[in-house]
Amino acid sequence: MTSLICGSLAFDTIMSFDGRFSEAILADQLHKVNVAFLVPALRREFGGCAGNIAYNLKLLGGDPLIMATIGQDGASYLDRLAALDISRRNIRTIETSYTAQAFITTDADNNQITAFHPGAMMLSHQNRIADAGPVKLAIVAPDGRDGMLQHASDCAALGTPFIFDPGQGMPMFNGAELEYFIDLASFVAVNDYEAAMLVERTGLTLEAIAQRLSALIVTRGELGAEIYSGDQRIDIPCVRAEQIVDPTGCGDAFRAGMLFGLTNELDWATTGRLASLMGAIKIAHQGGQNHAPSQSEIADRFHAAFGYRY
Repeated sequence: MTSLICGSLAFDTIMSFDGRFSEAILADQLHKVNVAFLVPALRREFGGCAGNIAYNLKLLGGDPLIMATIGQDGASYLDRLAALDISRRNIRTIETSYTAQAFITTDADNNQITAFHPGAMMLSHQNRIADAGPVKLAIVAPDGRDGMLQHASDCAALGTPFIFDPGQGMPMFNGAELEYFIDLASFVAVNDYEAAMLVERTGLTLEAIAQRLSALIVTRGELGAEIYSGDQRIDIPCVRAEQIVDPTGCGDAFRAGMLFGLTNELDWATTGRLASLMGAIKIAHQGGQNHAPSQSEIADRFHAAFGYRY
């Protein structure tokens, strides 16, 4: 029951500035900014939507297959995936590019300045879905623009059901292109902000979008999630987290729960609850791939939260 995960692999370099950007940047001098921030705390994390989703799906006992591009500096990421026993056979190395990476500086007020280099991600369209072999389900997650269009088209041509997960890639597409994805996909997963953007760009209501799909999933942070399937709306509660540390990658953890539920033919209520639990587990840890509960621990937490086992 392999799940094909099309999306980005990236490095996240995260820096902490002890001061406040507002005190270091003069508002009346923004036309000629030249500032430097001392960042005594720095960490480098493995990230990218495909990497995060695959990591969480593996924790659940799923079989993730990543389709992505990585750069000339990607050896450490490939080694990590090998150690996790996650297949690397559909990860293409682009020797002329660097791996996609984000450089994030956070100040004392949790304001952030981010620089993002897409690098090898922009050549993700060189990968073809047919090369992955038989899969039960796919997800087209944020990636290079051409790659997302290519992979959605490939899945549809091969009859492979897939989740369209536009994420932070949403602004790359106009209304007609987003409708194209909707019409090809079996499922669409967005957060509440992305849902509003999807409605605004396509001119369709959430209910109208859901009618074109097997299901539309909208996550709403601490308010839980909503699953629109047919004429039904299923409300998914938010699972209480042990602590709130870092939301980075919570959406990816949620999507891993969805993939696991769908490939194991769980009902929508159970699938949504498992996805919600995975987000709650992730948010208690820094970075997108530093939580490591066992399968039995996840199952026990699900039972404690919902009173039954999936």
